[in-house]
Amino acid sequence: MATRTGMPIWYELMTTDVDAAKRFYGDIVGWTTTTFPSPAGGTPYNILNYGETGVGGLMALPEGAPTGPGWFAYFHVADVDAGVAQTEQAGGKTHMPATDLPGVGRIAMLADPQGVVFYLMAPDPTMGDQESTSFSATLPGRCSWNELVTSDQKAALPFYSSLLGWTSKEAMPMGEMGDYTFIDCGDVRIGAMMDRASPDQPLKWTFYFAIPDVDAAVDKVKAGGGNVIMGPMDVPGGQRIILAVDPQGASVGFVSGERQ
Repeated sequence: MATRTGMPIWYELMTTDVDAAKRFYGDIVGWTTTTFPSPAGGTPYNILNYGETGVGGLMALPEGAPTGPGWFAYFHVADVDAGVAQTEQAGGKTHMPATDLPGVGRIAMLADPQGVVFYLMAPDPTMGDQESTSFSATLPGRCSWNELVTSDQKAALPFYSSLLGWTSKEAMPMGEMGDYTFIDCGDVRIGAMMDRASPDQPLKWTFYFAIPDVDAAVDKVKAGGGNVIMGPMDVPGGQRIILAVDPQGASVGFVSGERQ
């Protein structure tokens, strides 16, 4: 099956200490790394592997990056240039123009109209089907949930729906915090979005990676120099989560249990 438009097909961590990040995530998720030197002598790129499968990337935070250390998603599109133009027309911003990566594909780094950074990617045909490589609701070591905190989900949802074909068939009321609006790409539920709880809450995507036991991960997060800022807690659907900040300041979620 060809990769469908709108699916998250790669996750990338930009950090200020690559070696420390390798140790931190290796201990918690079980990832190993394969390092590829830059052909131009620049920043090396590290593939995060779960078993034999490359599920994400890790690199040093470039000078002039639009944010501090953080995780970013690549969403599949057929035409990156058209996606860039559509994003800008909707009030978004281009942080890295459409660029070809030989043997990988064409990518661009953008910000949505509310300022949240993400990538678009049209993979090289030789990459094959990218679904389940990085995102999966069932496979370990992958991202299992994509969560957007935004300043205006009533504007964000139409933007992403138009750009990536997402739909929302369901929302969960959260009292004064408003709705937790679920996001579907075709018949796959990939995550949710919500409005921020206060004006000082950062606007961003947070990604939850599947691990065997989030309760056991609490001590690993702390031992590795990170902080747990929420959980462990049960969430609807039968899973259990923690939300953490890694030692370099990147927000990340971990989830265990099967989604019902």
